Amino acid sequence: MDREPYEPIAFERLADQLGRGGLDVARVVAELQALRIETPSWGYGNTGTRFHVFPSPGAARNIQEKLEDAAKVHQLTGACPRVALHIPWDRVDDWARLGREMEDVGLRVGAINPNLFQDDAYKLGSLTHPDIGVRRQALGHVTECITIAQTLGSDVVSLWLADGTNYAGQDDIRSRKHRLEDALADAYSRLPRGMRLLIEYKCFEPAFYHTDVADWGTAYALATKLGPQAEVLVDTGHHLPGANIEQIVAFLLDERRLGGFHFNARRYADDDLIVGSANPFELCCILLEVRHAIEAPDVEGHARRVAYMIDQSHNIEPKVEAMVQSVVNVQDAYARAWLVDRQRLAAAQGTGDVLGAHRALTDAFAVDVRPLTAEARRRMGAEPDPVGALRRSGYAAEVARRRGMSVQDGGYPR
Repeated sequence: MDREPYEPIAFERLADQLGRGGLDVARVVAELQALRIETPSWGYGNTGTRFHVFPSPGAARNIQEKLEDAAKVHQLTGACPRVALHIPWDRVDDWARLGREMEDVGLRVGAINPNLFQDDAYKLGSLTHPDIGVRRQALGHVTECITIAQTLGSDVVSLWLADGTNYAGQDDIRSRKHRLEDALADAYSRLPRGMRLLIEYKCFEPAFYHTDVADWGTAYALATKLGPQAEVLVDTGHHLPGANIEQIVAFLLDERRLGGFHFNARRYADDDLIVGSANPFELCCILLEVRHAIEAPDVEGHARRVAYMIDQSHNIEPKVEAMVQSVVNVQDAYARAWLVDRQRLAAAQGTGDVLGAHRALTDAFAVDVRPLTAEARRRMGAEPDPVGALRRSGYAAEVARRRGMSVQDGGYPR
């Protein structure tokens, strides 16, 4: 592998070139150092599609092994100190002990994710189910997750519902909306001060006629009704092809309702591919909207609180390497977003120079940012080339030898 892009000399050359163009390179590196990306516990176990789960050598079999892998990703990238948990996939008997185990490996808890889609009772929905008994069961689980979040010190509960219907006439859509609003209001009332409820949406699947929270507008309306501690979570794979995700992000940022991202890539819908693998320019444009908000005094405080999380299903890829690659791709895209010449862009926009404005973005996107992201990681005490370092370390072979070939499902049902 060509090491030059990751060596200090490459950074010095690029910094000199960009500095002569008027760019504040120190600001870019500082923003990269401040970027924190949460990894999901379920991304380290055996996961796959609805058709099959291909077991991977060394895939994590329990929460302790998931934490071991997450700690390795953080060591390599310097950007991932938090791990999201999914309940009941990660349920333990002693939550305080789990918190100590996280601290022992240099990690903290991230978002707590309730599971409202795998219990047999949820066949017709969870919080929107026609049966009040099932709705109470689902609400009880959300309440349990709020308590777990408090115990572990998490300030985010991230809620995705598979609720919907498959056939016209199966259920009354407005009644389901009212049930959902009532259930969410009950859950919201249980949030302690400082904890956020992030409402995730998805265009379809597993329901195919209608999905109760199918788009950002529905999630936004629900969050607005609930109050300031409710926000919208944007999963980059939960849209139909052609959806302008950066427009959605810009709107939610301006309304102070963007709570966080679940980063992955898709060509069709919820493909859950490695972040940035399908449309890296889109990812750059999404993060550019975050940068715009950070640089806007009226929105900066909110923009700084946005949670960056990865949510992807490694079906055929090595688990840890896939996670590292996703983190690196987000770091690279974030660097490119901060390389956009804002003055040049604003000038072109103000004069109606359509292609000049577009080139302000594409010129930044064309820069090889690996020296910048490598330098940011180097200053954080991490690896300049995380993927290369992981491969050279022999970590994958070592955990495969120690853990063997697990056939245990890591929890992701797709």
